[in-house]
Amino acid sequence: MTAQDTIRRRTKGWGLAVAVCAGLWLVQNGARDVTPPVPSAAQAFAAGPDRHTDAAADPLPASEPVRLRIPRIDVDAPVMGLGLEGNGGLEVPPAADRNLAGWYEDGTTPGAKGTAIVAGHVDNAQGPSVFYSLGTLEKGHRIEVLRADGRTAVFTIDAIEVYEADAFPDEKVYGTGDRAELRVITCGGGFSEKTGYQGNVVAYAHLIGVRGGGTT
Repeated sequence: MTAQDTIRRRTKGWGLAVAVCAGLWLVQNGARDVTPPVPSAAQAFAAGPDRHTDAAADPLPASEPVRLRIPRIDVDAPVMGLGLEGNGGLEVPPAADRNLAGWYEDGTTPGAKGTAIVAGHVDNAQGPSVFYSLGTLEKGHRIEVLRADGRTAVFTIDAIEVYEADAFPDEKVYGTGDRAELRVITCGGGFSEKTGYQGNVVAYAHLIGVRGGGTT
């Protein structure tokens, strides 16, 4: 069984691992006023044919990510490696660092063929964290991943969806295809002062270009 198979099987535990590590800010300040934005229905995958026009770029060789940028929401964050916890859930970046993203380092590297997984907090006890505004993004917005090989993998967002923890579509989120894809995941959905976030926001994206490293 591959590491990717393992993370697919443990999706529910992974979602819970993220949820319990965030939400203190909402509890302290009143969730009604500060609940993070969620994507609109218009940003979900269309029921009909995909009308997205950005062609997929050829996948890159594997190279670890070092930084992630989402210009539309002013994200410019270093990326650390994440593994799996004892219960099979994905580790999360330290909550104290509000500007830090994590990458599942036993999976696909961003820009390589397959599905790369990036996760980060929506908030911590002090306020909004790196992916607080993820739900405001729209189809066609860009995500840039700077890699250790000096290249920047440029992705375009295909859809942004929000899921309750007990209905998280593991195969849809973690499944792999023939192109280079990226998932950016944070807490979201409903919020309970007792149990924290009830779900996750997921941005789906695919590689459309590369900058640097002798590649245009």
